[in-house]
Amino acid sequence: MKRITTILSLIMAVALVGVSCKDKASNKIVADNVESATDRDEAQKKLPVMSFEKSEHDFGTITQGTPQETVFKFTNTGNAPLIITDAKSSCGCTVPDYPKNTPIAPGESGELVVKFNGTGQNQVTKTVTVTANTEKGAELLRIKAFVNPKDAAQAGPVK
Repeated sequence: MKRITTILSLIMAVALVGVSCKDKASNKIVADNVESATDRDEAQKKLPVMSFEKSEHDFGTITQGTPQETVFKFTNTGNAPLIITDAKSSCGCTVPDYPKNTPIAPGESGELVVKFNGTGQNQVTKTVTVTANTEKGAELLRIKAFVNPKDAAQAGPVK
């Protein structure tokens, strides 16, 4: 008896699945939904591209503690508005200033100012990571300098 009940339950389950799948999937597609999905997919392909005039700046030889500043100019060469959401440096001695959350239209340009307080000694390299809505999601900028100690600058050249 138990076996008959199990077999009947199995037959009912198969029949239910067969009845629920009788409609063709292609008949369930709504043409308007396909069109809006195509438009959405095309819009997602449009991305901003952040093109910098330079990605590295060398301050040369500087005296320790001498503040430095440079400007990284960029252009949105993509086909969607560029939005910079963050810019962080590799240490507290370097401070980026940028147009935060301000849409930059395709073809327009902007500037990212990087200030370096001149700390460290010898060859110093710092990075700034710019987070934006580009395909890569982040751009990397570098500054470098050869920092002489203050004492060496005050002593003058050795004779």
